[in-house]
Amino acid sequence: MNAVTTLTEDQLALADVTLDFAQEQLAPHAVAWDQAKHFPVDVIRRAASLGLGGVYVREQHGGSGLTRSDGVLVLETLATGCPSIAGYLSIHNMVAWMIDRYGDAAQRRRWLPSLCTAATLGSYCLTEPGAGSDAAALRTRAERDGEHYVLTGVKQFISGAGAAGVYVVMARTGESGSGGISAFVIEREDPGVSFGPNEHKMGWNAQPTRQVVLDGVRVPADRRLGAEGDGFRIAMNGLNGGRLGIAACSLGGAQSALDRSLAYLADREAFGARLLDAQALQFRLADMATELSAARALVRTAAEALDRADPQAAQLCAMAKRFATDTGFAVANEALQLHGGYGYLSEYGIEKIVRDLRVHQILEGTNEIMRVIVARGLTEALR
Repeated sequence: MNAVTTLTEDQLALADVTLDFAQEQLAPHAVAWDQAKHFPVDVIRRAASLGLGGVYVREQHGGSGLTRSDGVLVLETLATGCPSIAGYLSIHNMVAWMIDRYGDAAQRRRWLPSLCTAATLGSYCLTEPGAGSDAAALRTRAERDGEHYVLTGVKQFISGAGAAGVYVVMARTGESGSGGISAFVIEREDPGVSFGPNEHKMGWNAQPTRQVVLDGVRVPADRRLGAEGDGFRIAMNGLNGGRLGIAACSLGGAQSALDRSLAYLADREAFGARLLDAQALQFRLADMATELSAARALVRTAAEALDRADPQAAQLCAMAKRFATDTGFAVANEALQLHGGYGYLSEYGIEKIVRDLRVHQILEGTNEIMRVIVARGLTEALR
């Protein structure tokens, strides 16, 4: 992995441990998992045994207590083995962080220990069939009924759905718009919870994506996370970290594609010379490495801003997510081209990386919405 900022000794050790895991536990199986649409829960639990199930959760609550700067390093490194599994772990860790950050003591005791060990997996439920980019328009409702809430609605494109045991669900408890949304923790076994079929997807096949259907799900009021009306703020704060996670996963997948291209071009000959010695191809590799390093620098800058609660952190996270996911996909796509016909074969693993990284430009807020966030930050002072 190319360094663009100075890493501490602890971070270097963390990267080494994570890289060993990625290369031993993820990379050898990534193509087979993709083809079989297999979700390797056992391997995710092995990752959690290294502290990767509660990366941002405070140590007193069972987590690793790492920073966002540590987290992007972890997720980038994991994604060199499999972007799909690393991407799911980013979402799982976002759910655990939200419960740690916004839950009360009883909620933390109830859910965090099993989330941190991945004995229970977590899913994040914001998007709906009719509310994607316009998250404030969601229609899932949570009606107060005495000491309970009754939730009704459908959540769309939920990673880990069905396999996960805990779902952080955004539902409308008040008026239209962002101010009427609250957050709830729903469990898979709650009566009225069901799931749609596993979606047929272009990539991210090593993790399930399903609808989560809430049909009159009655839960105690202590399932609400935070105060009524705080849901949208909780959701957006969770997404700041989630966007960094997906950006980091794009870096890792693209770095793997670049490394594979270097090895392939060094081994392949054409017209009596190694392809790696062709200056035209060297220039293309140089551009790939340069753009990837620039994206990595922006991701780490945004992570540091989020760690210190910089007022511009949300804008920087949006910048990093947009730039790193666009760059990661472009680098992986170029790597496929450099492999020629072999890049199109599944056994080389490049086409899987391309397919996995394509969705990163869509999830955790589309890159068009990232531009809206950045532009809004630029123009607010002029309004």
